[in-house]
Amino acid sequence: MPKVAALQGLLPLLDRHLIDRPADLQRNGIGRFIVEFFYFGVKEARACLFAGLFFLSVFLVPHSGLVGIPRYDLLLIIALAIQAWMVWAKLETIDELKAISVFHLIGFALEVFKTSGSIQSWSYPDFAYTKLFGVPLFSGFMYAAVGSYVIQAWRLFDLRVRHHPSYWMAGLTALAIYANFFTHHYIGDYRWYIAACTLGLYARTTVIFRPYDQDRKMPLLLAFVLIGFFIWLAENISTFFGVWRYPNQIGAWSTVHIGKWSSWCLLVIMTFTIVANLKHIKHKIHVPD
Repeated sequence: MPKVAALQGLLPLLDRHLIDRPADLQRNGIGRFIVEFFYFGVKEARACLFAGLFFLSVFLVPHSGLVGIPRYDLLLIIALAIQAWMVWAKLETIDELKAISVFHLIGFALEVFKTSGSIQSWSYPDFAYTKLFGVPLFSGFMYAAVGSYVIQAWRLFDLRVRHHPSYWMAGLTALAIYANFFTHHYIGDYRWYIAACTLGLYARTTVIFRPYDQDRKMPLLLAFVLIGFFIWLAENISTFFGVWRYPNQIGAWSTVHIGKWSSWCLLVIMTFTIVANLKHIKHKIHVPD
């Protein structure tokens, strides 16, 4: 308990340190690069706190579960405990929790559809008491983890966005992305058409972020691609540990198809759009007239 209390007190202090703008760093060249790269890594790790703890649990919980609790049920308990602890420790606000709950519901609905008998894109083979429509309830937290990362990174890096597309166009694109996850089983996969539209929509969009004391910028599309890549890596690790399986992995594990990278990139775009609206941060986004 003393260690938990110490951690509870340390993390809010770390957050304040990371968010407060420090005095100008009187360094240039390699010295500045090292400091900024270090703080960039610390902020990224902090933004991934929920995702990191949750996926660490995925890797550490035995396939057979613990003390008579099936693995999927135990993962749900752990995810709920992590979420409750983050709110209790003031590492996450109630409004942020509400936003993350939206991602949980959106993700769970997609899981139910994808694992249904008529689709069977993947499956959750293990027994669990907390399965609903054949899907363990913990699965929604995998999508919530993406939302949690975007929300935390937005705050820690003081993100601002320049040349953001019109909100109705961004919202329509996000809706098309989500709908295509369902409809491509019936009327064809239009992800590349949607991706092409997204490329044009966000071509001029730049994200401004602060690793340490100075603002840096990068194309928002590049950020989407990089985040999608790391989620694809996490998916490979999760399927390797048998948390869920694609049909081609039932006999023996194989790498998740590279095409899933594009799906995760599109999901990140949808997540970003939802966060931008739910957090009411339009005043930090430049929408040209």
